[in-house]
Amino acid sequence: MHRVKLFRHKTTDISIYIDAYFDGGSLIIEGQDIGKTVEDWWGDSDYEYILTVPADEVSRLYPLLKVKQGDKESLLNKIAAKYNTNTCYSDFMSFLERNNIKFETFTWT
Repeated sequence: MHRVKLFRHKTTDISIYIDAYFDGGSLIIEGQDIGKTVEDWWGDSDYEYILTVPADEVSRLYPLLKVKQGDKESLLNKIAAKYNTNTCYSDFMSFLERNNIKFETFTWT
């Protein structure tokens, strides 16, 4: 499975990891925040969040991001190039909303 790193950040109080990958035909954006800052905010030292674009919606991303239809690795690389800051998860979600692409989210604390 090809996985790309969208964002990494580490201090003494927090570590943030956000990746993108495919699970079958579905696109997954997955993040995890760990540390004291998370515990102070959420009451637990671990906060996980997942955005899933279902396989039947993924095909709409290729022309929007100017990637050859079906080239999953290039699509992941394009997403990583465009969405790679601390706000990449919410920025990508906004991109999907603006383009009426269906997705699901899940969070865990």
